[in-house]
Amino acid sequence: MAEFVLPNLGDGVAQGDVLKVLVKPGDSLKLDQPVLELETDKATVEVPSTVAGVVTRVLVKPGDKVKPGQAVMHVDEGAAGAAPQPEPAKAEPTADAAPAADVSSPAPAEQERHKAAVVDIAAARQQTPPSPAPAGVRPSAPSAPSVRRLAREIGVDIGQVPGTGPGGRISQDDVKEFARRVMSSFGVAGQAAAASGGAPLQVRALPDFSKFGEVERKAMSGVRRKTSEHLSYAWNTIPHVTQFDKADITDLEQVRKRYRGEVEKAGGNLTVTAVVAKVLASALKVFPQFNASVDAAGEAIVYKKFIHVGIAVDTEFGLLVPVIRDAGSKNLVELSVEIQQLAEKAKARKLTLDEMSGGSMSITNLGGIGGTSFTPIVNWPEVAILGISRGILEPVWNGQAFVPRQLLPLSLSYDHRLIDGADAIRFLRWVAEALEQPFALALRG
Repeated sequence: MAEFVLPNLGDGVAQGDVLKVLVKPGDSLKLDQPVLELETDKATVEVPSTVAGVVTRVLVKPGDKVKPGQAVMHVDEGAAGAAPQPEPAKAEPTADAAPAADVSSPAPAEQERHKAAVVDIAAARQQTPPSPAPAGVRPSAPSAPSVRRLAREIGVDIGQVPGTGPGGRISQDDVKEFARRVMSSFGVAGQAAAASGGAPLQVRALPDFSKFGEVERKAMSGVRRKTSEHLSYAWNTIPHVTQFDKADITDLEQVRKRYRGEVEKAGGNLTVTAVVAKVLASALKVFPQFNASVDAAGEAIVYKKFIHVGIAVDTEFGLLVPVIRDAGSKNLVELSVEIQQLAEKAKARKLTLDEMSGGSMSITNLGGIGGTSFTPIVNWPEVAILGISRGILEPVWNGQAFVPRQLLPLSLSYDHRLIDGADAIRFLRWVAEALEQPFALALRG
């Protein structure tokens, strides 16, 4: 008898929500056969089996939350191809029963090392800060000056961090892990407070709205929950600044409409978003600080040698951001086709985690809905995002008279830790001028 345990779901993915169970007791199971459909962060993935045989018991159901290393079903490996031999029915554990052992649980020694962190997290959840020890009672935590500086910068009490090094010595990784655990225990509010270096924010309970009329309560979907956490972290971690400008796309629109039919024959749609993606990929070559990420903990800047552009897609499940790989090496037809394909996958909830990871910079276009401008939130760990609003006809003075021109509002939000205002407006002007000169698109590729 073998247990099939949930494999690693991807970098940084701690759990998933079961959407569908694709097998049942008595089914014959083959290697790599899909057994579960999970929603993890912003992706829906099928989990393939790593064992073959006959399913004897399924341990999860739709709606359950599962994590890597958790057993999800029992499989009789010796019964492959034979008649199914399901196990006798077993009583389901009650709420008071002890949970089954997690195969990914740390060893006893590791559990002891992290016991202090667990105690702190439990105290945090009760919103009751631990009482400070009298002066001179708490022993000095063995750690390097650089580790203590990191703890101070991110608002962590070094005396509460369990060390995993020789003699309990605390490393930078120990500090980061402790901070991650505490932030997870607080959710969005705790992340916001930790990012600002202050004390954890108290999560305030909502008033009872049912006193005023009928209400309906629904749990957040996985996509909405992850969006809430991600954007709260980005907003409270990144010092945001937004610059605005307008690009005259009158000539561009004429060219776009002229060649739109040819792109449609190739399976794409020559949209303003596709054109902006082409321009943005070229701009990132000229302004490398926009194709970077800030490593605050390591006090470094990571410059990316690749150019992958994220495209925000509005779906019924929430906002998803698929990534166009190597956007700088693709022509407008290729970009248009790939954007169309990824948008369709996003709306069908078929994007993989890999297809939403590794972006250099993102584009979000609300022009199809309306509005004159907005302030997009940077998609951390990127350092900038370009927003597009609806193009409108405006009177523009040409030196002799006012003439109607179609102007495209642009909103550039950026991380002020790395990008200064002068660099941001140079970048935005570069993008606007490229859009104003359609022929330059070929020259700037």
